[in-house]
Amino acid sequence: MHSRFLPSTFDNSKPVAIIAGKGIYPELVYDRLKSLHIPGRLIAFEGETALTLLEKVPSADQATVKVGQLGALLKALKNLGAGSAIMAGQITPKRLFKDLALDLKATMLIASLKMRNAETIFGAIAKEIEKKGIQMLDGRSFLDDQLAEEGIMVGKLKIKHCHVTHAIEIAQQMAHLNIGQGVVARKGTILAVEGFEGTDAMLLRAGEFEASDSFFIKTAKSNQDYRFDIPVFGLKTIEVMAEAGIHIVGLESHKTIILEKTKVLQEAKKHNITIFGYT
Repeated sequence: MHSRFLPSTFDNSKPVAIIAGKGIYPELVYDRLKSLHIPGRLIAFEGETALTLLEKVPSADQATVKVGQLGALLKALKNLGAGSAIMAGQITPKRLFKDLALDLKATMLIASLKMRNAETIFGAIAKEIEKKGIQMLDGRSFLDDQLAEEGIMVGKLKIKHCHVTHAIEIAQQMAHLNIGQGVVARKGTILAVEGFEGTDAMLLRAGEFEASDSFFIKTAKSNQDYRFDIPVFGLKTIEVMAEAGIHIVGLESHKTIILEKTKVLQEAKKHNITIFGYT
């Protein structure tokens, strides 16, 4: 088995389509598929997917659609002969409110939802994809070695266990309420909670307090759907933490992908940032 997150029915002879948002994440998945000799296909989003990935994938193996064009997405999956699909990479949050050109199929799907948030919308899209006989894969598939591990991965942890536990509990409650998946805390006080603006903006807000010994906790929801909602941590966040003066981060182990893990740990060490994993 190429990954412990793959279903037992996974057929590695059929193409895996990467539905690719922003950043390095989709590219890491494509590179891993190539190394495993599993045929990879790419569905790029106009104005979102990295040019480096578009240049890497043969033109015959890729298609580009606009954000909100569900009908075009489903057609592209069929045309590329996908046996399974994996969602990787974020869509710029403001695109969900601006310059979103919904086609008829997407409009009807959203209208059918009682609650409209990332979880319900992407869950409904995943359902539509699976109706076409295409298996939606866990977003951690093929990247097992990139996951956060339990314990200290780099640095030294000098904060009290009770303060860490408190922050984890608050982060999990916020995640359960679909508000965000991260908090910044200091000695039992929550300095900032992640909202729709994302992790980096939260870290910069928290950094304005200039509070020593503050730390960042990133968590997953208890009912996290890993087909489309994957906690990730990468080099950009290390840079933002350094800028904000926050030097400790806790990641939920086996559930958070550390993109370019070796580089992240090296960069964390360079900036005197501690990274630990918890369960």
